[in-house]
Amino acid sequence: EYKAAKVPPRDVFPQSFDIADVLYWVNHEPAFGKQAVYLDDANAVADLPDRKTLADYKSRGINFWAPPTFALLAAEGGKIVPSQAARDAKAAGLGLITWTLERSGILADGHNGWYYQTFDSAVNTEGDMLQALHVLAKDVGVVGVFSDWPATTTFYANCMDLR
Repeated sequence: EYKAAKVPPRDVFPQSFDIADVLYWVNHEPAFGKQAVYLDDANAVADLPDRKTLADYKSRGINFWAPPTFALLAAEGGKIVPSQAARDAKAAGLGLITWTLERSGILADGHNGWYYQTFDSAVNTEGDMLQALHVLAKDVGVVGVFSDWPATTTFYANCMDLR
């Protein structure tokens, strides 16, 4: 459909939770596969791929890994920092996209759920979501963030002069 509509491949980031789909695009539609995104549906840190697996994704032609937000952030000394998985993915040369920002109620109440499982202890105010976004953008180096409430990501991108 993209080809029929003459949409340039550089404008498309096809995505799937099924690695076979991503590898199909990489191997059979390389112009689109170059930006194909492997959405990771890990439920916990123990489910995340290790450094070797992330390097294998890259060696197979996958250029973008998109895990849930908890996979890319951690809490250390009361601060939000890049996770080990984020550092491993960057070392493997993978581009990173994450999902989903702002999937909680009032953050200051604590116990913010699944998306925050690795860095919730460093979330104390509503403003900490901007800090998490800053770490994702500047320290982790994500190229994109899926968000249920795009006001925060848009505000951040405008303030930081990002596109």
